[in-house]
Amino acid sequence: MMLRYALQTVRARKAGFLGAFLALMCAAALITACGTLLDTGLRGTVRTERYAAAPVVVSADQYVHRTTVKHKKGKTKVKHKAKPIAERAWLPEDLRGTLAHTPGVARVVPELTFLAQPLTPAGTGGRTAYGHAWDSAALTPYRLTDGRAPEATDDLVVDSGLAARAGLRPGDRLTVQSTQAPRGYTITGIAAPATAVDHQTSLFFSAAEARRLAAHPGQVTAFGVLPAEGTDPERVRQAVAGALHGTTAQVSTGDARGPVEFLDAAAARTRLVSMGGAMGGTSLLVAVLVVVGTFALTVQQRHRELALLRAIAATPGQIRKLLGREALIVGAAAGTAGALLGLPLGGWLHSRFVALGAVPDTLEHTVSVFPPLAALAATLLGAWAAARIASRRITRIRPAEALAEARTERTRPAWGRIAAGLLLLAGGVVLVVVLASLRTEPASTPVTFLAVVVLSTSVALLGPLLVKAATLLLAGPLRLTGHGGRLATANLRGNAARMASVVTPLVLLVGMTCTVLFVQATLGDAARTQAREGIRADWVVAAQGTGIPGEAARRLRTGHDAVTEVVRTTVRVGLDKYPAQGVTPAGLTRTWDPKVTAGSLGRLGPGTVAVSELAADQQHLKPGSTLKLTLGDGTPATLTVAAVYDRGLGFGDLTFAHDLVAHHVDNPLASSVLVSTTRTQTQLATTLHDYPGLRILSPAAADSLQADRQQTNAEVNYLAMGLVLAFTAIAVVNTLAMSVAERVREFALLRLAGATRRQVLRMLRTEVLSVLFLATALGSGIALAVLTAFSVGMTGRAAPTVTPLLYVGVVGVAGLLALVAGALPGRAALRVPAVTVATAKE
Repeated sequence: MMLRYALQTVRARKAGFLGAFLALMCAAALITACGTLLDTGLRGTVRTERYAAAPVVVSADQYVHRTTVKHKKGKTKVKHKAKPIAERAWLPEDLRGTLAHTPGVARVVPELTFLAQPLTPAGTGGRTAYGHAWDSAALTPYRLTDGRAPEATDDLVVDSGLAARAGLRPGDRLTVQSTQAPRGYTITGIAAPATAVDHQTSLFFSAAEARRLAAHPGQVTAFGVLPAEGTDPERVRQAVAGALHGTTAQVSTGDARGPVEFLDAAAARTRLVSMGGAMGGTSLLVAVLVVVGTFALTVQQRHRELALLRAIAATPGQIRKLLGREALIVGAAAGTAGALLGLPLGGWLHSRFVALGAVPDTLEHTVSVFPPLAALAATLLGAWAAARIASRRITRIRPAEALAEARTERTRPAWGRIAAGLLLLAGGVVLVVVLASLRTEPASTPVTFLAVVVLSTSVALLGPLLVKAATLLLAGPLRLTGHGGRLATANLRGNAARMASVVTPLVLLVGMTCTVLFVQATLGDAARTQAREGIRADWVVAAQGTGIPGEAARRLRTGHDAVTEVVRTTVRVGLDKYPAQGVTPAGLTRTWDPKVTAGSLGRLGPGTVAVSELAADQQHLKPGSTLKLTLGDGTPATLTVAAVYDRGLGFGDLTFAHDLVAHHVDNPLASSVLVSTTRTQTQLATTLHDYPGLRILSPAAADSLQADRQQTNAEVNYLAMGLVLAFTAIAVVNTLAMSVAERVREFALLRLAGATRRQVLRMLRTEVLSVLFLATALGSGIALAVLTAFSVGMTGRAAPTVTPLLYVGVVGVAGLLALVAGALPGRAALRVPAVTVATAKE
C-alpha cells in the first residue's frame, strides 16, 4: 500500500524530485568511476609480451618483507607485511644449473633487461626501449626477417617496428644511449616478434655486450623456462618452485608473467588502489553531504503536504515509510542511470591518467559489475538515510504544530542539530591539529581532505545560525540598496534553513577547490625553495632524454672545477619508503648545501649516508648511528650516518655516495649534474658537444624546469579531485535552482503587492550575493585553516602558497554559478502571470 502511494507521489511530483534525482545520479556516476579505478588496481591484467613463448618465468622478489610475532594471553600471532621496491631486483646467474636439472625442463633461457635508447630523429613512438642479449629472443620469440644475429660487441639487431619507423636496414649505423656512454653500433639484422609487442622497443646485442651494459656481473633479470615437449606447464611450475625452495626467487605463469616484465604496471596497481580509494572515499563523503542537503530541501518544500497527512491521522511511522520508499524509488532510478554513466566516465579517467603518465598503458582497464552494483547500493542506502534524516522534524512534532510550521520556519533552535554541528566542528579542529603534526605526504593528504569535509558538514548543521548571524552583520549595508535589500534581509532572516541548504554546497565548493589547488602549490613551492637555496653550483647540466652519462661528467672535471652527479632513487628503511639520491662526494660542498645541522658532509662515502631531519626523527638517528636499509633493487645495506640536514623536502630524505646508488638502480645515468666553475655556458656546451641531448642551464632556469615538472605531476591530482569538484559545482546549481523554483507563489504575491519584475530579481540577486559572501568567507576560512596546518606539518612554516589571481578565479566561478542558478529559474518563475500563480492550487 505505502509503495503504491510512494509511486503515485513520485509520478505526480516529478519536478519536485528532479533535484534529488540529479544529485543521486551524479553521486552514483562518481562512485562507479572511482570504483572502476579501484577494480583496475586490484584485478587489472598486465599481459606479457616479451615472455609470450616462456610458459614459466623465474624472477627475483620485488618486495621487502617483515614478519612480526606477538605472544599475548597464551596465543601466538604471526603478522606478515610486504612492500614493493622501486627498482628491478636481480637473480644469481648460478640458479640456471638448478633449473636446467629440474624434471620436465627442456631449456632455460637467461634474460637481461636494461636501458637502451636508440638516438634517432623518429624516436620510438612513445614506447620504452630496452636492451637484451640475442639469446633471449627465443622468449617471445623474435625471429630474423633480414640479416644475421649479433656476434661482435658493436653488432646490433633491432625490432621491425623501430626499423620501419626510423628507416633502418642491415649495414646502417645506430647510436644507442644505454647505461654507459652513447655508442655507435652496426645493424646486422631486423627481427620481428611472433606475437604482438605493442608497449616496448627491443634492441638485441651480443651476449658479451649485453652483460657489459647490464652492469650486473653474475646476475640476470629473469629466467625463461621452456618445458619439454608434451609436459604440462603447471607441473613444470610446481617442479621449479620445489627446486627453488629456500630461495627468494619467484615462479610465474600465465598473466602473472606480465608484472614481472612491466614493473611500472605492477607499481601502478598499488597507486590506482590508493588513488581510487581516496577519490571514492572523498566522493562518498561529499555525496552524502550533498544528498542529505538536497533531500532536506525537498522535504522542506513539501512541509505543508506532510503536515496535512499528519493532521488526518497519518502516524510518524507511515510518514517515514512514505518518504523512505519515495527515496528508494528515486535512488533506484538515479543509481541505475548514474552507474551506467559512470562506466564510460571511469574509462575516460583511466585514459587521462595514462596520457599524463600516472598509469602505464600496459595495465589494462578492468570493467566488471562490482563498481556499478556498489554504486547502486550506496545510492539506495544514501537516499534512504537522507530521507530518514530529513523527515526527523516532521515526524516528531504534533499534527497541530506541523500545520502551524507549514508556512513559516521554526524560530526555536534545534538543539540536537546544534550539538551535532558543534561536535563535528570540534572533530574538524582536532583533524586540523593532527594535520599540523604530520610530516609525510601519504599521511597528510587523506587527513587534509577529510578535515575539509568534516568542517563543511559542521557548517551544514550550524547553517541556520550562521545565516542569521550573517544577516545581522549585513543588515545595515543591505538596507542601503533600497527596497530589494530590505526584502532580501527579511527573507534571509525568516528562511534561514532554506538559505543554509544553499550555503553548504557553496562552502564545500570554495573550500575543497582552494584546498586541491593550493596543497600542491604549497608543497611544491617549499620543495623548490629548499632546492633553490641549496644549489651552490654555477651551472646545472640537464638531460632531455634518459639521463647524463658518466663520461660527460668526467669531461667536465678539469682543473679546480667541482662536478657533482646526482642519481635519484627510492629506498626502504624497514617498510618505510624514503626518496633518496646519490651524489659525487668530491667537492660536494662547493655545489650543494642541504643545510647540515649535525655531522659533516666531508664524511660522506661508500659506507656512510646523510639523512634529513625528518628521517632522523622517525628512525632515531644522529651522526655515528647505524642505519640498516634496503636499496632500490632490494639489496640490503648497513651504513653509518655521517650528517643530518634540514632541506629534505628539496633533496630527498637520504643522500648516499653516487657509486653506491648507481649500481643499484635501473637507470644509472645522472638526472642532473651540478658544476661549480669559472667557465662560461658556451665553454661548457663546447665541452659536451658530443652529447646533443644535454643542456647547460643556470640554477634559475633549472628551477623553472623543475616547476614545469611539478605542474605536470600536479595535473594528476587535479584530475583526481576534479570530478569531485565538478559534482559539488553541479550540487550548487541544483540546490540553488530548487530553492528558487520553490518560491513561485512568493514572487507572485510580491508582484500583486506592487513589486516590479526588476525589483523581485534585484531582491533575488541580493540574496544570492549575501549567501555567496557567507559561503566564500566560511569556505575560505576552512581552506586557510587546513592549508596552514598542512604547511606547518610538511614545510615547518605557517605560510601556505596561495595564488591571489587563482583564488579570485575560484570565487568568481562560484559566484557565476550561484548567480546563473538563481537568475534563470527566477526569470522563468516571473514569466507566469502573478494572478494565475496566486489563484492556482498548490
